[in-house]
Amino acid sequence: MSTQKTVRQHAGEVEGSEALRIDSEKATQLVDALNTDLASTYVLYHQLKKHHWNVEGAEFRDLHLFLGDAAEEAEEFADELAERAQALGGVPVAGMGALEEQAAVTPEDEDVYDIRTSLRNDMEMYGDIIETLRDHVELAENLGDPTTAHMLRENLEDVEEAAHHVEHYLEDDTLVTEA
Repeated sequence: MSTQKTVRQHAGEVEGSEALRIDSEKATQLVDALNTDLASTYVLYHQLKKHHWNVEGAEFRDLHLFLGDAAEEAEEFADELAERAQALGGVPVAGMGALEEQAAVTPEDEDVYDIRTSLRNDMEMYGDIIETLRDHVELAENLGDPTTAHMLRENLEDVEEAAHHVEHYLEDDTLVTEA
């Protein structure tokens, strides 16, 4: 572990961005929203990975691949959120405790559930993230930050598509017959 003692910027501080011409008051609101989305996205990522690792059954392969891809998409979006928060003069939330505390979603517990329960939990989390992203798109637009609004809107489309796929997996039509 590093022995360096100089803190360059404390967590929770927002300096604003002279280069992006966003004052610190607006930047603070945007960074807070981005950090909430970042934390929620990492909670989603970990839950999707948990389900990716533990899925079993006749649809194992398709679900394993889908959940792995969905987790990868979440991780990529988390990186975009963190970089935007930093560009706005903020400190991206990073510690595990801070991530769970700032997230707008609650992960399921550590137990392993049947895949339908797991997917229902994922769909619920996706729905909560969708609602939060919609609010944050509007916030960014109202604060005069079309770049952040655009980034969030693009990811909202991806999150909605993933939620729609989960919904399809939960439909009752299947080729698998019970033994």
